[in-house]
Amino acid sequence: MALMASVRRSHEPAVMNHAAGLNIVGVMLLVGALAIGAIASLATGSVIPVIVFGVLGIVLMPAPRIAQQWERAIVLRFGRYVGLRGPGLFWVVPFIDRVSSTVDQRTIATGFAAEQTLTADTVPVNVDAVMFWMVHDAERAALEVQDYGRAVAWAAQTALRDIIGRTTLTDLLRGRATIESELQKMIDERSNPWGVTVSSVEMRDVVIPGALQDAMSREAQAAREKQARIILGQAELEIAESFRKAAESYHENPTALHLRAMNMLYEGLKEKGALMLIPSSAVESMGMGGMLGAAAMRQKELTDNK
Repeated sequence: MALMASVRRSHEPAVMNHAAGLNIVGVMLLVGALAIGAIASLATGSVIPVIVFGVLGIVLMPAPRIAQQWERAIVLRFGRYVGLRGPGLFWVVPFIDRVSSTVDQRTIATGFAAEQTLTADTVPVNVDAVMFWMVHDAERAALEVQDYGRAVAWAAQTALRDIIGRTTLTDLLRGRATIESELQKMIDERSNPWGVTVSSVEMRDVVIPGALQDAMSREAQAAREKQARIILGQAELEIAESFRKAAESYHENPTALHLRAMNMLYEGLKEKGALMLIPSSAVESMGMGGMLGAAAMRQKELTDNK
């Protein structure tokens, strides 16, 4: 009902403007006829000219009509269509011709929605969309459909429900551009016989149940944690591969291994109060005895100087 009311309100300004134009021009015509009758009465000294011109003004008062720049008036003669009139001032035959309606040819924005509609994977969703459309053939819009505004709105709503029923929730959330294009095409095919063309359709919001939102949030969090663990595992593999290559290099070059060991000892002992435990086998195999003594003496000298 709210949708129908919005469609009606979109056409009310055109009708009011048309009525206002009719009153102004018709009243001016009546006043002019009365003025001419008054002048004739003064010249002849009789009231008959005033009566005659007054009646003539009343008869001709419905003849002038005004259509706004964006309007086209539908004129019927004894119930038969005789043509479009406007924009601007136009004339009709009083009591014979009738302006049945005016057609607004501006671009109109109509909001429509599909509430509690099941997707292809049986998920209830509420979808809110807006459609931009215009009348390109005023004659067909007036003669082929009773209320083209309401008809276009209902066609848009049924097309939206149809597309939602054939689309999964994932495609509905990720493929909005494709769905909007398909929806525009469907509505356009239904409304073209009525003289209406759809410029674009835009989905404003897709609302899913709160429980499903929580489940999707947990699923996304689990996916992020999984990806983080995968990245960590890949880093471990790269580190292990680097250690393997370093071990091969040290195996072929014992001097490099000794230099690396000496550097590690130096880094560990240069800090004040540092303590490092080294297996005796490592000291014997690498000849670290002299090196450790030299490092200890160096440490003592630094301590004495301070």
